[in-house]
Amino acid sequence: MRRPHIRRVAIAVAVTTAATLPGPAFAAVPNEPARAAASVSSPVAAARAAAFAHASATGVTHGDTLRAKDVMTDPDGKSHVRFVRTHRGLPVLGGDMVVHLGKRGEYLGVTRAADHVVEPSTVEADLTPEQAERKAEAVAKGDAGTARLVVDARDGAAALAYQVLVMDSDTTEAGGSSTVVVDARTGRIRSNTPNTDEFISPSLAATLRERGESATPRTGTAAGAATGLSGLTSAAAGRYPATATGSGSSLFAGKVALTTTRTARTSYVLKDPTRWNTETRDAKGQELESFARGKAFTDGDNKWGTGTTSARTSAAVDAQYGIAQTLDFYKKTFGRKGIKNNSAGARGMVHFGNKVGNAFWDSACGCMLYGDGDGQVFKKPLVVLDVTGHELTHGVVDATAALEPTRVDDDGNQYGEAGALNESLADVFGSDVEFSANNPKNPPNYLVGEKLGLAQKFLRRLDHPSLDVLEETIDYWSPAAYDTEVHAGSGVSSHAFYLLAEGSGRKTINGVAYNSPTYDGSRVTGIGRTKATAVFYRALTRYMVSTTDFHDARKATLKAAADMYGANSAEYKAVGSAWAAVNVTAANTPAAGR
Repeated sequence: MRRPHIRRVAIAVAVTTAATLPGPAFAAVPNEPARAAASVSSPVAAARAAAFAHASATGVTHGDTLRAKDVMTDPDGKSHVRFVRTHRGLPVLGGDMVVHLGKRGEYLGVTRAADHVVEPSTVEADLTPEQAERKAEAVAKGDAGTARLVVDARDGAAALAYQVLVMDSDTTEAGGSSTVVVDARTGRIRSNTPNTDEFISPSLAATLRERGESATPRTGTAAGAATGLSGLTSAAAGRYPATATGSGSSLFAGKVALTTTRTARTSYVLKDPTRWNTETRDAKGQELESFARGKAFTDGDNKWGTGTTSARTSAAVDAQYGIAQTLDFYKKTFGRKGIKNNSAGARGMVHFGNKVGNAFWDSACGCMLYGDGDGQVFKKPLVVLDVTGHELTHGVVDATAALEPTRVDDDGNQYGEAGALNESLADVFGSDVEFSANNPKNPPNYLVGEKLGLAQKFLRRLDHPSLDVLEETIDYWSPAAYDTEVHAGSGVSSHAFYLLAEGSGRKTINGVAYNSPTYDGSRVTGIGRTKATAVFYRALTRYMVSTTDFHDARKATLKAAADMYGANSAEYKAVGSAWAAVNVTAANTPAAGR
């Protein structure tokens, strides 16, 4: 599931050059003069100046301040600067935008979340911070922190509100934290969102319980050589800490190679110095949201796990392997250095909580949290490879477009197209992680959660999403998608991705049979998974914002394809065909402010 609507107003700028194919760049205003930006040297300064110079297009107004969250620089010199906004010193929820610049710093266009001026009718609160905190505590059923004023621009208008972090919330799984936004004038609860991205939604867990179904995955390590990590060496003996190559017997991925840290002659830590000190720790059955409180995994011979749950290190092997493979996918495919693209390692904690049948991306912790299963529906730790790829991709989305749900119900289920798109991207890139790892013990495919042991043999699938009867995932867009639960709604864009990659109709890949339908019976010819992945990643990092819906995603992927392959290319046309095949077209774009 998704993260809260808010958070992270202190932003670090990360400058990245991503590998893309040459092609004409998107130019929303192709003949627009450079104006104020031409004399400014840095992309951030140039984009900020351009945003104010083109206020009618960008929506910035008096009292706004733009803070750079990310800068993506293309090989041809064009840049895309992602901003978050404050208004009169108050953080603006839904005020994010991406300003697009040419190679000389000239303004090319903007992608913005709010389609209105972000200026509340008043900056005087009728509620006191203490009153807002009490309301937040009541709705989230936990311990409220200090309320702070924000401008909430997410619902078609700007309103003064309080943002409150509530810890130990009974409305979240495993007593996590939640973020509540309270209207500062009326006291209305504008949103109450868990701060974790849960792989298993509350509605899915309820469905499985009602059906009396339990997931019974097969675990264990077959004989064979270790797979996964290559080209690793150990440092000279006696010089510590040193990089070492160990082996792990996992629950789901077979025997795998692990890069670890040697701290003494017979002492190793499950920390990978070749991947920015990526580490997995033991939450010790506690509901920890602080990685520092987790217990480091250590070993005397650098052989980790037994392939069974009787050894606490077995789940850690799967987690560390999956995190490493996800980082490798993003680095070798896009040049992305870590989840936030800041050359920082990823972190995971296994054995989270007591009988927790879920896995989470926790942005407050900045880490993956893996439960051991609830003993009823999920009887094994949720540490399979595509779960890790899915959840860490939520971290990538957090660091880029920060796609958010429209609403969250009282049970914690999230709704709306932007949230569904987030889930879809997590499934798409999670599947890509499997293809990148190419582990024969976990063969790559377009299925999600196929190793969880569910009766339908998978949780979701990209080629024909509606075959998932547990979540009632949808194949095609309709106006009802606007308020569909996010995992169910994810099928629209996941289906479009599969069609773009592999095309429609019957196909067998790595022994898995696919048969992808289309909305209108049309035939779609795919461009290959590599190109489709590149298009979706470029769209995410350059042309998506927190409110991007499926029709916006269509535009974003078309712009990305035009950038890389040209607006008259077969790839560009295939993108349009793939979206039309899931009933997302220019003609049926909903009116603004629906």
